[in-house]
Amino acid sequence: MFNRFVDRENAGRVLAQKLLKYKEIPDLLIIGLPRGGVVVAFEVARALQAQLDVFIVRKLGAPYQPELAMGAIAEGGMLLLNDAVVNYLSISKEFIEQTAKEEMVELERRQKLYRGDRAMTKIAGRTVIVVDDGLATGATMKVAVRALKRKEPSKLVVAVPVGAVSTCAELKEEADETVCLMTPEPFSAVGSWFENFEQTTDQQVRELLQKAHELYPGHQSSQKE
Repeated sequence: MFNRFVDRENAGRVLAQKLLKYKEIPDLLIIGLPRGGVVVAFEVARALQAQLDVFIVRKLGAPYQPELAMGAIAEGGMLLLNDAVVNYLSISKEFIEQTAKEEMVELERRQKLYRGDRAMTKIAGRTVIVVDDGLATGATMKVAVRALKRKEPSKLVVAVPVGAVSTCAELKEEADETVCLMTPEPFSAVGSWFENFEQTTDQQVRELLQKAHELYPGHQSSQKE
């Protein structure tokens, strides 16, 4: 029997307890995937007394089913397709390209909004924990992990409060370590496992990033894409 989390803050505090072994790691970096993942990641960063940053990814919604991920894109332009969905729905190359173009516009808007002119925090050689509020298909987390691995962290950890069994298993093949607190079956949807799963706003993300920077400014150098 799995108990639901109260909200994302509660989930972040519970998740942090499973990550305490990383608290003494020098130059530890917590990365939240927006928007909801940043709320969870903030609580993890606070508990581990670590620097927090954001890495922006966007789901590519399937035709007539925008909640179904046919793929995802990440900062820097990496695109990852869910071949099973693309093939099953016979999605055209043109539709994929047009959707990716539209989502890149939104990705760049958020990048500017959340980070301003600041470059992405330095990743190379650091232990990085990537946090989201849950894993359904895992499309956005997978593209984030692959994009971040290109930046050569010393260790890359995926951490979420809840996820589908199969998706958590897939992420274990992608990251150095994957922590999924709950893997309920049947899974349904991420929001089903929270009493309060209200949409996180851009303003909330900005405020949490600013607050985290004031608490733990961390590594000051940065790297361009």
